[in-house]
Amino acid sequence: MCTGKCARCVGLWLILLSLGCIVGNALLLVPNGKTTWTQNHLSLQVWLMAGFVGGGLMVLCPGIAAVRAGGKGCCGAGCCGNRCRMLRSVFCSAFGLLGAIYCLSVSGTGLRIGPKCLMKGEWGYHFKETSGGYLFNKTQWNLCEEPPNVVAWNVTLFSLLTAASGLEIILCGIQLINATLGVFCGDCRKKGAAE
Repeated sequence: MCTGKCARCVGLWLILLSLGCIVGNALLLVPNGKTTWTQNHLSLQVWLMAGFVGGGLMVLCPGIAAVRAGGKGCCGAGCCGNRCRMLRSVFCSAFGLLGAIYCLSVSGTGLRIGPKCLMKGEWGYHFKETSGGYLFNKTQWNLCEEPPNVVAWNVTLFSLLTAASGLEIILCGIQLINATLGVFCGDCRKKGAAE
């Protein structure tokens, strides 16, 4: 596959995944779809904004750079290709890789620790000692009194963020290799290819 076409394809997927991470993180801020919970009632992993910053904005940058690298550069097409855009995509992909790793680590920690909730009159991380064991015991999920359904909410959204950031790591790695090849080898498309 041509480095330009590959860059465009990878870039579009990165943009979609980054937008999904932003939406997922926004939903984590409103447990059960309600805005009545204050900062003290949400877990630290929600406030670290890994889906918004890491898997979102930091991956959106390489996604856009990859799509642009997939077009014809100022040098034209053919052997010269758009090496400047590919070089920019190399650095952006490395930046996005760091963001996706940040999102994966925070989301994984959020899943392992569990949400902050009210249980027996006390707010806290009541599932922290289970080291993720609560994920397989849904009867424990109902022990959280407030926010209602917070465990299912957090498990679903943090799982989506974990999966999306894992895919982002793979795609940023692919684009890093693809863009490096594009810098050294140019773009294989013929003149007149659509930008």
